[in-house]
This record gives sequence, C-alpha cells and structure tokens, in this order.
Amino acid sequence: QVQLVESGGRLVQAGGSLRLSCAVSGRTSSNYGMGWFRQAPGEEREFVGCISRSGTNTYYADSVKGRFTISRDNAKTTVYLQMNSLKPEDTAVYYCAAGLRGLGLADVSAYESAYDYWGQGTQVTVSS
Repeated sequence: QVQLVESGGRLVQAGGSLRLSCAVSGRTSSNYGMGWFRQAPGEEREFVGCISRSGTNTYYADSVKGRFTISRDNAKTTVYLQMNSLKPEDTAVYYCAAGLRGLGLADVSAYESAYDYWGQGTQVTVSS
C-alpha cells in the first residue's frame, strides 16, 4: 500500500503562485511515477501533469504547460506541484496519484488508469 497526502491548497489571487505538496509513504513508494490531477465543480477530473518513475521526464496538460512544474525530492517522499500565473479557471480540487509501475522508468502517462493510488485532494481557489 502507498499513502498519499496532499497539502498547500488555499485561496490565492489571479496571477499569484502556489506550491502543492504530496507526501508519499508506504511500501516501495519510491518505485512509482507520480501524477497530479484536478477536478473543478461540475466537471470531470482532468490530468494536470506527471513525473516518471526515474524522475527524468515530466509531461503536462496544454492548459498548464509553461505555468506549472512538477518535481520530487531525492528520497522520493514528497512530490511538488509549483503553480505560477494562476488563473480563475485553475480553481479545483487537486489530487496526487502514484502509479506508472507497468511502464518504463522514463515513461509518463496522462491516463487515470495508469495510477494505482490516490490522495484525498486539496482545494485551490483562484480569485479574479
């Protein structure tokens, strides 16, 4: 089992920045690639970005490319989502997910089915 706990969500003004954290714990947690997803009210959950198992590759949704950055610490116990130039349409509950074990070390995926474990989410609200 892998446990994921997100933190860092809050109310922020448009144009501001925010860093979300995802604490990863549990057996063999270091063997997983990590993804961030979000779900706005009334919308389906959507892919935001991910980092490969090796940590060498990242992949982002077009809507956040150039504004958001995913990183992880060397011990692979925490994954970060740095969000800059925030827009009201970024308002959502943000979830981190662990998975990608069926893929190569440098592979990435935007599909929810590629992830095995999910956190409870953290609310990000961007005011205009």
